[in-house]
Amino acid sequence: MVSHTTAENRPAGRVLVVDDEKPLAEMVATYLERAGFTVTQAHTGPQALEEARRFTPDVIVLDLGLPGMDGLQVCRQIRAFSDCYILMLTARGSEDDKITGLTAGADDYITKPFSIRELVTRIHAVLRRPRATTMATPLTVGELVIDPIAHEARVGDVLVDLTRTECELLAVLALRRGQVLSRHELVTDVWDTSWVGDERIIDVHIGNLRRKLGTDSKGRGFIETVRGVGYRMGRA
Repeated sequence: MVSHTTAENRPAGRVLVVDDEKPLAEMVATYLERAGFTVTQAHTGPQALEEARRFTPDVIVLDLGLPGMDGLQVCRQIRAFSDCYILMLTARGSEDDKITGLTAGADDYITKPFSIRELVTRIHAVLRRPRATTMATPLTVGELVIDPIAHEARVGDVLVDLTRTECELLAVLALRRGQVLSRHELVTDVWDTSWVGDERIIDVHIGNLRRKLGTDSKGRGFIETVRGVGYRMGRA
């Protein structure tokens, strides 16, 4: 493990960089330090878990291909104790790999080879992004109750654990229930206006939410697709 801290009195945030390619991890860490972040590194799966507990990062840049334990396993285990933002780094470009990473609990992905500037921009964006989940009171839509503070929801008596991004996406839909929101609007509300990337990431997170939430007592789903336009939450 190699640790770095900037000389800034007020660092932009804490970032854990996890990649078994040490020169790449060092380069990413150096650029992030220059951008004002406090950075530490890990190069194996078990080391990543150890550093995630010790360092308590705001953001983890996590490679999928790691020795000792792959990035998907690491992501799932981190989600058991942290709701930090997880950005997957992967050399794999298939849609299935991206979906698998997001389903494991990642918030976003970036495919190798990637632009360091884009990576820094993504991290800045997520740390600036408006927090729909900062509201103190639960949101209720029919049988669905969303607790933004705990990052969880209930469907009747069934507790549903959500990632921070899933909870924020669900909260935005609930706050504007009945309205059809495009992918672009959802990305802007949940991520940030400066976010760059594939807006179809929304489709994967919506799919995960539908799978987790299931249906109400009448067999109805909570999130509707309006073909060619976007998504909405019903007025139930």
